[in-house]
Amino acid sequence: MNGYPHQGLTEQVIGAAIEVHKALGPGLLESAYEQCLCHELDLREVQFEQQVQIAVQYKQCQIECGYRADVVVQRAVLLELKSMEKLTPVHEAQLITYLKLSGLKVELLINFNEHRLRDGLVRRVV
Repeated sequence: MNGYPHQGLTEQVIGAAIEVHKALGPGLLESAYEQCLCHELDLREVQFEQQVQIAVQYKQCQIECGYRADVVVQRAVLLELKSMEKLTPVHEAQLITYLKLSGLKVELLINFNEHRLRDGLVRRVV
């Protein structure tokens, strides 16, 4: 496949997120978008896990610090969901850190609190 790893999968996830955003619009809590997006992924028969623990590796020790990925799709794409006025550099840093800690190569940061969901999408591939 041309492009980057899991391009078709991220396009499926973005399509599902757009469907949720069309139905609900901006302004709800992040947890509502997470549940609805997971339901939409289920309808599309896309495998996922919710609230996946991400451990910190420190000096050959795996430490559970309470970090969780909102959703991991097909054990390949990490989803970080937000519902806030604007994404900031801190959210981008979190995106990079979660990718490093998880060992995954592809992540989507989705801010549902935008009038156009595309304005709230960040796709990161390492």
